[in-house]
Amino acid sequence: MNAELSYQPHWIREDFVDFILQKIKPTFAWKRILAQVTAVQPLSEDMVSLSLKPNHNFDIRQVKAGQSVLITLMINGVYQQRSYSIIEVTPQGEIRLGIKVQGLVSKAAQQLRVGDSFEISQPQGDFVLHQGQQPALLIASGSGITAIYSLLKQALQQQLEQVHVVYFNRAEVLHQDILALAEQYPQLNYHFFNTAQQKQHLDAALLEKLVPNFKDIQAYACGHHNMMKQAQQIYTQHGVVENFHQEFFQPVQVEHSSEAQPITFRRAQQNFIATTNLLSSAEQAGLRPQHGCRMGVCNRCSCTKVSGVTQNVLTGEIDDQPNRPIKLCVSQALSPVTIDL
Repeated sequence: MNAELSYQPHWIREDFVDFILQKIKPTFAWKRILAQVTAVQPLSEDMVSLSLKPNHNFDIRQVKAGQSVLITLMINGVYQQRSYSIIEVTPQGEIRLGIKVQGLVSKAAQQLRVGDSFEISQPQGDFVLHQGQQPALLIASGSGITAIYSLLKQALQQQLEQVHVVYFNRAEVLHQDILALAEQYPQLNYHFFNTAQQKQHLDAALLEKLVPNFKDIQAYACGHHNMMKQAQQIYTQHGVVENFHQEFFQPVQVEHSSEAQPITFRRAQQNFIATTNLLSSAEQAGLRPQHGCRMGVCNRCSCTKVSGVTQNVLTGEIDDQPNRPIKLCVSQALSPVTIDL
């Protein structure tokens, strides 16, 4: 076939179509998911609730309690992204996010106003409630209450036999909402610790006191790194780690490893030295791997580890098997590693 005849020009460009559509309505887009801010409400001194109305490209029917969305904001001329848990889906087809100031994107998100629009992702994450009506233990600290509150609403809707909530926070974010639910649902046992007034931390003795059968039921935890680490240790030491589910709402600051490790991106034929997580180390070497949330939620930095030993910095799990999927943002090299990138 003649080369000139086989050429098919791109008559329609998605970015041009979106440009025209957004002149009609800010959230109109061909394929992208755009959402408009419909309400901004304070949750505490440093935390707000954003209500968003996504466009028709967002599959709101697929949202599961405990999931999050990745939001994309233009900050100083650069697109920045971060994941936030969905507090709830409203009857009006809107989603509520809880935003706490703890970084560049969060600060910019708190400055959004009603009418502003930006790009979001489809619902993502596997921090979701088990099926059936078996009891559950929900553990939260700080802004981790956003994901836990969503799971709580689902647990009550699912008519779980018992629901235990153990919540640590210096601010009473969603506290009154949970108190109201506890008055309405006798199967809900709620324990709130205001850490500004009492220095109570999560430990096995506290769980045994509040939830004597905690080892036998499914547990879900979201919150600060120290609390999450303690919760994981409790379930590991009791030999019931299979009952423990966790979600980190912010990146973990990983200390540099004692030994730097050589890393190879096989397809790109690039080599660099890693002393912290693989994503940050690659960026320090001038590389730009695809990424999103930087906290192991969105999966945009997922790739295949061809060989070598890595450790998940969130869970502590060590992977020494070849051809295994890893997430660059939460993986640290413990040996020379080759990656299929």
